[in-house]
Amino acid sequence: MADFVILATADWDHPLWTNKQHTALSLIDHGNRVLYIESLGLRSPRASVADGRRILRRLQRVLRPPRRVRKNLWVWSPLVVPGGTHGLVLAINRFLVRKGLLIILRQVGFKSPLLWTYNPLSLLYLSINDFQGSIYHCVDSIQDQPGMPSELIRRSERELCSAMNVVFTTAPELQLRLKSLNVHTYFFGNVADADHFRRALEMDLPCPKDLSLIPRPRILFVGALDAYKIDFAMIETLIMNTPKWSYVLVGPIAECDASTDLSDLISLPNVFWFDTRPYKELPDWLANSDVALLPLRQNDYTRYMFPMKFFEYLASGCSTVATAIPSLQAYGDVAYLCEPSSKEFEIAICKALQGEGPDPVEIYKRASQSTYKRRTKDMLEILDRLGLLSN
Repeated sequence: MADFVILATADWDHPLWTNKQHTALSLIDHGNRVLYIESLGLRSPRASVADGRRILRRLQRVLRPPRRVRKNLWVWSPLVVPGGTHGLVLAINRFLVRKGLLIILRQVGFKSPLLWTYNPLSLLYLSINDFQGSIYHCVDSIQDQPGMPSELIRRSERELCSAMNVVFTTAPELQLRLKSLNVHTYFFGNVADADHFRRALEMDLPCPKDLSLIPRPRILFVGALDAYKIDFAMIETLIMNTPKWSYVLVGPIAECDASTDLSDLISLPNVFWFDTRPYKELPDWLANSDVALLPLRQNDYTRYMFPMKFFEYLASGCSTVATAIPSLQAYGDVAYLCEPSSKEFEIAICKALQGEGPDPVEIYKRASQSTYKRRTKDMLEILDRLGLLSN
C-alpha cells in the first residue's frame, strides 16, 4: 500500500468527471490511500456565474478539515487566490498550500506520500523534495485552452517534466512533445469505466423521460459544449441539412470558453439541449440513442487530446461518429472517423443508422480493454519497477 497526494485541476464534485477523480478511485481500489487536492486555479476567475459559484463553494470548504469521500480517500480544498501565479500573491499561495498540506497530511496519517500531479504549475506551489516520489500525469494541452497563461504553463511544464520521476501522457502527440524531457515518460491513452457504460447494452434499460419525448433517430453528444474544441459551424450545417434527425446535446455550455454562444444552434427545431445529467444516468441516454457524436475541431488543443467520452461511447455499444484527430486514428475499425466536414459526418451517420459497421458487442469488447482499473494497474507496475513504491 502507498499513499498518494493527487494535485488535481478539477474539483472533486464537478459534474463532468475526468481522469483526476477516476484515477483517485482506481488507486484506492488497488489498495492505496489518496489525498485529493482540488484545483488551485490555473487561470484568473472570470466574471461569470459558474466561476462565482466555484469561488463560493471553495470559501465554504477552506476552513473545514479534509472530507472523507470514500474509504482511504480524502478531499482537501486549499485556500488560494485563483490565478495568483506571480509576485506577492504567489508567495502567499505557496505558503498556504505548503503549510496547509503539512497539517492535512498529519491529520490523515500520511508519512511518505507520492505526488501525482495534473497541474503543470506544481513547482510554483510545492517542493518535490517533500515527497517520496513524483508523477506528472499530462492529460491535456492545457496551455491551448482559452484564458490560460499559456507561456507560463509551457515553461513550467518543461521544468516539471525534467524534475519528475515519471511522466504519464494520454495522447500520442503529448508523448512526442514530452518524452525528450524525461527518460521515464510513458504513454497510456485515455480510458473509461467500461462496466458502468456497459449497462447501455441491457435490453430493458429505461429511456429518460426528457429523451423519450424526442423523435428518432436520435444523434447524441454528451460533454462540455465549448467552441475551442467542438466544431459548431460544421454541426450547424449538418443539422440544417438533416432536418429529420434529432440532435440531442447534453452538457454545460461555455464551461471553459466564455466566447461560446449556441443561442442560434439550440433554437433549431431538431436540436434538443439539456444541461449536465448525472454520470449514473448517461448509460440510459446512450442506450436510447442511435448514434453517438464527437464533432471535434482540428486545432492545437484537439491535436493533443484523447477525448474520454470516446471509450464511454464505445463501451455503451453505441455507433460512434467522430472527427479523426490523431489520438483516435487507431480505432477506425470500431468507430466512423471523419474529417470535420458536414458531408462526411452525414454519410457516416447514414451508415451507422443503416446498421453498417461493427456489432455493438464487438465495440464493447474493444472498449473493455481500456479501463481505469487496468491502466492504473499498469502504471503502478511502472512505479514499483522504478522503486517509487518502496517504503
